[in-house]
Amino acid sequence: VIEEADIVDTSSTNMVMPGLLIGALAPYVFSGFTMLAVGKSAGSVIEEVRRQFRLGLIEGTDGIKPDYRACVDIVTKASLKEMIAPGVISISIPVVFGLLLGPQCLVGILTGGIISGALMAIMMSNAGGAWDNCKKFIEGGAYGGKNSECHKAAVVGDTVGDPFKDTSGPALNILIKLMSIVSLVMAPVLKDMYMS
Repeated sequence: VIEEADIVDTSSTNMVMPGLLIGALAPYVFSGFTMLAVGKSAGSVIEEVRRQFRLGLIEGTDGIKPDYRACVDIVTKASLKEMIAPGVISISIPVVFGLLLGPQCLVGILTGGIISGALMAIMMSNAGGAWDNCKKFIEGGAYGGKNSECHKAAVVGDTVGDPFKDTSGPALNILIKLMSIVSLVMAPVLKDMYMS
C-alpha cells in the first residue's frame, strides 16, 4: 500500500523542469562520448595496420605475417577504457542531481532521459541502417556504382552510420536502464532526506 507521504508531487515544485532539461540532455552527451570512443578506437587500429604495412606486409616480405592479435588487443582495451566516461555519466547524473536537487528533479531527469533517449535510439538505429543500406545499394550498381562520387559520399555516410546503429543507438537503452536502476536504489535515501 502506497502512503500519501511516499508519492512525489511533481505539480507543486519548480524542480521538475530543470530535471527534464538535464534528463533530455543526458542521451546527447552520452551518445557524443560513445561516438568519440568508436572514432578513437578505429584510429588506433588504423595506426596499427599502417605500422604492419610499413614492415612489408603488403609487399609480401618473407617472415612478415599479419598480427591480428595486436588489432584485437587494441579494440578490446579501447572498448573498456573509452566506456568509462559514458558509464560515469549514466551513474553520476541521477546520484548528483537527485541528492542535490531532490526527488522532484530526479523524476524530471528520468522522464526527460526516457523520452529523449528512446526517440534518439530509434532515430540512430534507423539512420545508421539507412546509411549502411545506401552504400550497399550504390555498390550494387546504382548511381554509378563503386568508385563513383555517390559511392564516396555513401562511404562517408556509412562511417557515421555504423557507430550510430551499432554503438550509440543500442547503448542508449543501457543509459535509460542504468539511470532508472540507480534512481530506484537511491529512493530510500531520498525519502529519508527529503520526505521525512
